Amino acid sequence: MANRNEQGVWEHVPSPFCGIGSDDLKIRVSGSRIEVLENGDAVTREAFEQPLGETRPMISGKPVSLEEAVERAAAVLAEAELPLLAGLATDVAGMRAALSLADRLGAVVDNMNSRAAMRNILVLQDSGWMTTTLAEVKNRADLLLVVGTDVESLFPRFFQRHIWVDGMFVEAADREVVYLGKAPSGYASVSPDGRKPTVLACEDRDLPAVVSMLRLLVNDRPVGVDSVGGIEIQALKELAGRLKSANYGVIAWAAGALEWEHAELTVQITCEMIKDLNQRTRCSGLPLGGREGDQTATQVCGWQTGYPVRVRFSRGIPEYDPYLNATERLLEEGEVDALLWLSAYNSSRLPPRVGVPTVVLGRGGMNFDQPPEVYIPVGVPGIDHAGHTYRTDNVVAVRLFKLRDSGLPSSAQVLEAIERAVRAKLSS
Repeated sequence: MANRNEQGVWEHVPSPFCGIGSDDLKIRVSGSRIEVLENGDAVTREAFEQPLGETRPMISGKPVSLEEAVERAAAVLAEAELPLLAGLATDVAGMRAALSLADRLGAVVDNMNSRAAMRNILVLQDSGWMTTTLAEVKNRADLLLVVGTDVESLFPRFFQRHIWVDGMFVEAADREVVYLGKAPSGYASVSPDGRKPTVLACEDRDLPAVVSMLRLLVNDRPVGVDSVGGIEIQALKELAGRLKSANYGVIAWAAGALEWEHAELTVQITCEMIKDLNQRTRCSGLPLGGREGDQTATQVCGWQTGYPVRVRFSRGIPEYDPYLNATERLLEEGEVDALLWLSAYNSSRLPPRVGVPTVVLGRGGMNFDQPPEVYIPVGVPGIDHAGHTYRTDNVVAVRLFKLRDSGLPSSAQVLEAIERAVRAKLSS
């Protein structure tokens, strides 16, 4: 549990920014300024140490009171025939409030990272998968295969916290790491005793064929070629043999890194291969994500509506469509006439440029080329207010703590105020 000493230094601070839920940060708070002292990385330092920025609400770029901004936001949304609540980078309470407001308005909800997340969700819905947790990776995995992802750049402390440490049933010295597709960009995947990962590199465009070939070899099927995607078949045969002989293999990927058409099919082939391996040994998938609140949005929307994001409430019930309710399509086709953009973690994640009135609930310090109709700075979960967020494996709701007193309201508080104002307008 996070605690603060007399010098204003917090210890055991959890991060809502890194996806793996690191909870061992040491942080100094001086007024509004935050400094990561220990156990930070490129992701957490940048996110925690970002200056507070502008804290005054604005209407069309002019400072106003919070009450005025809430009233104007409510008017914009209440007057719309079909509003879109997008971004949704917030904590559990913020997402609950966003869904309540969407239900009141008959709006569509979608997370800013759902385009990538759908590569996983569609597979889970269509054929299911066998996945594991970060604790199981740490305690059991003796072979880690990373597919199409540079884990080090996205999750800098993943190896330090979950691979190059001794677990309950495996020692760090007995673990093996293999990259298929992208090579690592740094040295985090090099073991403390100097063992480098095996890298079978190929271009993104070749990875679907390479993964398909690997599944054939796992199942001992004959193949009639010597190489695929520049990788020798013999190297893939050896990898297939290592997967089959591992005591507990883990295959990891990050959907956001799989940037090619129909990448969900590559995820599906990977997940089916994991099922094949479980007929003779233990193997699990590890879909990596959790930045910008995407796992939290999916979890809360799932238990509130029975669906992930991309849900429409315009007919009085939650209706899910992963294609028709996508933010990009709705805006491109001009099907929505107001946008509420929620981005409480990252001031650089700005709303898309659209020709409809836009309300932004965002981290302080956002710089817009064109000021939105309404901008309300909100507090950052885990910095400006307490809360909960889900990490990448979805099994742990990380408890976040308030580190400073910025005076900024939480996303949930602003959304609840907007809903009260909308309710008053719709009933008058």
